[in-house]
Amino acid sequence: MSIIAIIPARYDSSRFPGKPLADIDGKSMIHRVYLKASQVKSLDKVVVATDDKRIYDHCASLDINVVMTAKEHSNGTERITEVVKKETKKYDYILNIQGDEPFVHIEQIDSLCNLISSGNYDIATLAKQITDDNEKKSPNVVKLVKSNEGRALYFSRYGIPFDRNAVNPIMYKHIGMYAFKHKVLLELEKLSPAELEQSESLEQLRWLQNDYIIGVAETQYESYGIDTPEDIVNALYKIKR
Repeated sequence: MSIIAIIPARYDSSRFPGKPLADIDGKSMIHRVYLKASQVKSLDKVVVATDDKRIYDHCASLDINVVMTAKEHSNGTERITEVVKKETKKYDYILNIQGDEPFVHIEQIDSLCNLISSGNYDIATLAKQITDDNEKKSPNVVKLVKSNEGRALYFSRYGIPFDRNAVNPIMYKHIGMYAFKHKVLLELEKLSPAELEQSESLEQLRWLQNDYIIGVAETQYESYGIDTPEDIVNALYKIKR
């Protein structure tokens, strides 16, 4: 069994240009993600995939495995697929670790490796129980519902499940990291955008609508995705307090 982790990193961001190069306590964001992934023993290789020479040169200066990819990719899945096709070795499983998750936990990456290598799912991802009422209501926090066996049933920006009968069900938020079977990742590239995806702007709904099985592992660790410079300050405050 072999697993490669690919970290997509693009320079252009409407709210935070140059985000992967942002300094966080003396290390760039992309360097922090790479160092965390490199500590995971289940991974055979870790690669950064970028479309920008500044990011490429920065990674190369730190002896980070980095691959230059095309600019026209519309999402990280397309970018990691290009890298997989360029690799001379065929890996059994591919992880997509977001380049804007500098505080990702090793245990989260391990959970993805274990879930996808179980062979029960085409795709694997993570979820965490929501305890903050503001997150339950926010369309920026993607929610999911899953079966008793841990299969994703649906993802939504809406607060699902809707609690009509006041039973207070557990609500989960999606942590946007994925693992794929090699064959499945290459198949996903051929899928056209689906109606559900276009409605919610969630790529994973394209996969569900095409009957791919997405396994969900629960994590107790918080996700601190970075979309603005203020997010770095807020995340550091929460982590250090």
